[in-house]
Amino acid sequence: MMWSCSDFEFDTRMPILMGILNVTPDSFSDGGEHADFEAALSHAMSMVEEGARIIDVGGESTRPGSDEVPLEEELSRTVRVVTELAARGICVSIDTRHAEVARACVEAGASIINDVSGFRDPAMIEVAKRCAAGVVVMHMQGEPKTMQDAPVYNDVVEDVKRYLAERAAELEAAGIAHERICIDSGPGFGKTPKQTNELLLNMQEFARLGYPLMVAVSRKSHIGALYGIDDPKERDEVSARQALAAVELGASIVRTHNVACTQQALKDLRPYCFLGLGSNVALVGNPGEEREAKIAVLNEVIGSLVALPDTQLIDVSSFYESEPAYLEDQDLFVNAVALIRTGIGPHDLLAYLHAIEDRFGRTRTVKNGPRTCDIDILDYQCYVCDDEKLTLPHPLLAERDFVVKPLLELRPGHVLADGAPVVEDTVSVGRAVKLDQRF
Repeated sequence: MMWSCSDFEFDTRMPILMGILNVTPDSFSDGGEHADFEAALSHAMSMVEEGARIIDVGGESTRPGSDEVPLEEELSRTVRVVTELAARGICVSIDTRHAEVARACVEAGASIINDVSGFRDPAMIEVAKRCAAGVVVMHMQGEPKTMQDAPVYNDVVEDVKRYLAERAAELEAAGIAHERICIDSGPGFGKTPKQTNELLLNMQEFARLGYPLMVAVSRKSHIGALYGIDDPKERDEVSARQALAAVELGASIVRTHNVACTQQALKDLRPYCFLGLGSNVALVGNPGEEREAKIAVLNEVIGSLVALPDTQLIDVSSFYESEPAYLEDQDLFVNAVALIRTGIGPHDLLAYLHAIEDRFGRTRTVKNGPRTCDIDILDYQCYVCDDEKLTLPHPLLAERDFVVKPLLELRPGHVLADGAPVVEDTVSVGRAVKLDQRF
């Protein structure tokens, strides 16, 4: 998936670092350190050298309890810095909730508008409509001054997910292209530490919305509360590890104060891998229970994936019932797609998967014939191969409805390792219908 930000295009299959540049006297962790123009430029260039591909310039502190900054003051803090960084060929993001500031900074060369208020202001939407900048839509309950007074949710993950889906849809309806939109669940913005932690543990749910996903946990108060680290500057290592965990779950834009520390943590990022799962041999004693028996087998297979070494199960699609493909004279299948992060290489992973299949009595006597379980490697991050044992991406993936539908449920707009987008238009076999069941 690409994130389009004016003249910049970011491939979100790999994490993109956004360095935080607060040109304010009162930001919660570095207030005043970069308020001077030369100090701001020096720090920005240092972050670029450390690996930041975006510099996020903020002229107003939005820490809990903060007061709104006069418009003229925010403009005086940001526009000159944005102008100079953009002139140096850097992708600049303007972190603001004020349309006038966003407009002035876009005119000065900013390529991204990062709005903590989630583009609630129609004037901010108008600014976005009149330019080609990328936009970051963040969730915040309330306003910075009062947001931490008493944040309440029915279900914080579902409530925030619904809000972001609705706001992104409204931007698209207003004429802002899908590929320009990035979403941010807003850790610490109108959330208790427990609520923030729940969001971070379920980032895969936000990745299902099909937009580039930001993780912005750097130095935030929930880390202090959960880990007992009072000084924000001492939270960088934990921030980096939380960012790594969020990226493994589906985040792609990492907003950070300490670029070098975060870059180091991301070296431990494991490749993602999509697996296609299927079963059409029902091991049942009573007729009428065939579908449930196939689902039971796939649930057992998914449990086996969890036990793979150096592997994390990230997400599993709904179950789908599908027509048999290629060899049509056989029973209906039940299918799903699983997404894992793994340190196991593709060929070794294939051996592990064959062992799981064998454990469940998989036989290969008839090509495309009945099977108790089938596990295909569909796509392995940034890996393309074609040898006698393995072809990646899976050569028949795009034509199979029972693969395309569940894969797109997990990652709408997914682009395979060979650069081919996964789309429903290419489907020709194995018509699939979603069942009302998930793993």
